[in-house]
Amino acid sequence: MSHALQVYLDDGDYKALHAWAKARGWTLSQAVRVALRALTRPAEVDPLLEASGMIDALPYDLSQRVDSYLQQSFVAAPPPTYGQPQRKRRGRKIVRR
Repeated sequence: MSHALQVYLDDGDYKALHAWAKARGWTLSQAVRVALRALTRPAEVDPLLEASGMIDALPYDLSQRVDSYLQQSFVAAPPPTYGQPQRKRRGRKIVRR
């Protein structure tokens, strides 16, 4: 049995939904159905959704800026010299013949 549903979207949401559906070759109705099924699927069915919310205090834009946050957290220490001073290499002298 099918049920009718009427939804009002603002311009930005409508344009985003239309572009998303068009990129996949779907109608707007198909796109809305897929989104509803994804949102209402039980968490046990999708292990990724089940893990959602397990870590507290993450930045709100982590998914958009993951590379930036990883770069900020990466710390590379210079290699140890083990008590021996590093010698500077001299450039080659020009030999005139």
